[in-house]
Amino acid sequence: MMGDRPSPPSRAMSSAATTSPSVDKVDGFSRKSVRKAKQKRSQSSSQFRSQGKPIELTPLPLLKDVPAPEQPELFLKKLQQCCTVFDFMDTLSDLKMKEYKRSTLNELVDYVTVSRGYLTEQAYPEVVKMVSHNIFRTLPPSDSNEFDPEEDEPTLEASWPHLQLVYEFFIRFLESQEFQPSIAKKYIDQKFVLQLLELFDSEDPRERDYLKTVLHRIYGKFLGLRAFIRKQINNIFLRFVYETEHFNGVAELLEILGSIINGFALPLKAEHKQFLVKVLIPLHTVRSLSLFHAQLAYCIVQFLEKDPTLTEPVIRGLLKFWPKTCSQKEVMFLGELEEILDVIEPTQFVKIQEPLFKQISRCVSSPHFQVAERALYYWNNEYIMSLIEENSSVILPIMFANLYRISKEHWNPAIVALVYNVLKAFMEMNSTLFDELTASYKSDRQREKKKEKEREELWKKLEDLELKRGLRSDGIIPT
Repeated sequence: MMGDRPSPPSRAMSSAATTSPSVDKVDGFSRKSVRKAKQKRSQSSSQFRSQGKPIELTPLPLLKDVPAPEQPELFLKKLQQCCTVFDFMDTLSDLKMKEYKRSTLNELVDYVTVSRGYLTEQAYPEVVKMVSHNIFRTLPPSDSNEFDPEEDEPTLEASWPHLQLVYEFFIRFLESQEFQPSIAKKYIDQKFVLQLLELFDSEDPRERDYLKTVLHRIYGKFLGLRAFIRKQINNIFLRFVYETEHFNGVAELLEILGSIINGFALPLKAEHKQFLVKVLIPLHTVRSLSLFHAQLAYCIVQFLEKDPTLTEPVIRGLLKFWPKTCSQKEVMFLGELEEILDVIEPTQFVKIQEPLFKQISRCVSSPHFQVAERALYYWNNEYIMSLIEENSSVILPIMFANLYRISKEHWNPAIVALVYNVLKAFMEMNSTLFDELTASYKSDRQREKKKEKEREELWKKLEDLELKRGLRSDGIIPT
């Protein structure tokens, strides 16, 4: 069920604040202030724990230099040494000991990768203790409340030279052939998972990438934790949508969910369907959608491939939350809808074609070039074209008036050219209906022009009457 280590997230997803909190002036249309200049934030370590005096670690022999029977005990001692945490903000303190710990962690990574017989029952609590001491900490707050994850650079963890090796060691430990979940579950429990999930809010994209792999492995190894992990991710997303609108690791958690959804058994449980409708669909409403939209759309499509009957509630949900004032989000919604239409079953398409194409018709009419263009690109998709052709008697009347008007009036020649192609396709699909709609449209336009002319004439008569009344009141025209 669990695949290979997930691919690294896009760097856009992982961006974090880089600016100082100084304010130049306030923009009245935004809650953010306008900043004078963006400055790269200095690295900050959330690891710092005040130490009264320099740390001294007693050097131990290399594992490869001691007899095999003594290696498990030495392994435990090295794990205990690596529980020591250094202050990386002070670049000059404990340099020798920092390097010693780094080399020890490197040695431990190599040891768990190739060695056999080291994973005694006593090793499990020591491994979890060492990992916990290093990675679990309170994450530092953003230096600026004006943090823009799409534009600002992330705050990088200063202790990464050690932290990376700890994560690497833990992944190798979880992937070891000797690893026994039945023993490890005493130590890798719900509390451990909760602390792990909190770390997904780290601003450092490198850490979130490792966390994604760790959680993926835990989900695959510990069957008893699976429901708990899903529930806690559910809670994180609900808090993100309805309370904070800020959480750095949404894209990574959605990547994990993509693999989880792919492994769901059929028929889908009510819990899974509720998660789709109550959590994944509302995720489309947040301002930072662009940071995780690709992963979210993938999860949605995975659900629909599992259970096509979910297509109608999903599309109606997207139409309900359709962005009214953000063209960038509209383009994203149109892209996601095309992904859904690529896998939709014809029987499901019939159920949603009317509300769907009313929205597409509005998008085609958009004065924003990219929105109109993205909607018109649907007619370049062969499968969508086949669905439209089968249901042209319903879709053509919905689309025709806007398409015909745009072909005569739109400001952008590229859009006009695309519209002509769509009209041509419709004419080839159903020429009789096309001719009827053309005649009806022209007749309606003539009636509208006639009404408009009558209105203008009526207004002119009213203006003349008003003018005469004014002249009489001034005594210019005798009564």
